[in-house]
Amino acid sequence: MELKPGDVVLLKSGGHPLTVVEVNDDKAVCLWMGGDGDLFRETLPLVALESAEIDPEDDEEEDDEEDDEDEDEGEEDDDGHKKRKVA
Repeated sequence: MELKPGDVVLLKSGGHPLTVVEVNDDKAVCLWMGGDGDLFRETLPLVALESAEIDPEDDEEEDDEEDDEDEDEGEEDDDGHKKRKVA
């Protein structure tokens, strides 16, 4: 498996998604956010990692939510300002 900084991986044994920040020989330096919002950094052997499958539907759901928020705020005028509807 060829890894590069920015790739998202998982431990083969499970756990949080990890972001690769550096690759050296047979090891990768990874960062991840813990359940309480703490940031962790660890050097891990490549044999313990696998590529994370990114589900494109997850991205679509986030995009749909943003579109819904934009619709709630009203349309923009020609200058890019939000127009508010008055009841």
